[in-house]
Amino acid sequence: MFLLSDIKQTRVYQEAMEEGETRLLLRLLSKRFGKISDRSIQMINKLSLEQLEDLGEALLDFSAITDLDNWLQSYINK
Repeated sequence: MFLLSDIKQTRVYQEAMEEGETRLLLRLLSKRFGKISDRSIQMINKLSLEQLEDLGEALLDFSAITDLDNWLQSYINK
């Protein structure tokens, strides 16, 4: 019998979590700033689950779409 902790370690579970997190963040960003550039969407789609969680926290401090662009740029340059 599998435990929930075992299931959370599977690749399928991790990919589903990343996809859901990505979709939620894109919806939140679109709601707050309107159209998100294709380049930003592509960059967000490449983020890991941990990076997506960091973006989720950071977006609470964003006041303009340029804040997203700056965050993505700084994250890529790490």
